[in-house]
Amino acid sequence: MATAEHSSNWYNMGDTAIVSQLGLFLRQIRLEQNLTQENLAVKAGLSRSAIYEMENGKSATSLITIVQVLRALEHLDLFNTWTPSEPGSPLMRVKMPDKKGVRASSRVEYEKKRDENEWEWL
Repeated sequence: MATAEHSSNWYNMGDTAIVSQLGLFLRQIRLEQNLTQENLAVKAGLSRSAIYEMENGKSATSLITIVQVLRALEHLDLFNTWTPSEPGSPLMRVKMPDKKGVRASSRVEYEKKRDENEWEWL
């Protein structure tokens, strides 16, 4: 599993290094479950070479493929940390009177605010 030592350095790592760490993590889970790459490939509905490339950080892997592998490994609970704490739909926000909806500002609004805050040299 990922250690605290690795997780504290995620921002210092390049994208390729992060993908390699993900591959190592998936390999470790597979081996802990005593599965071969072929076994996992069958369970996930993928080719053995796709599993090999994912574990070795050799190719760009889609999110759907990662979900398929994590589902086959019965580790979808890893996504629990990705669950938003606020209700996602605007309708749910309206039904919660003490909560205000948050909207991303448009580029025009951002530039207007930025221009208002700029210093003017006289």
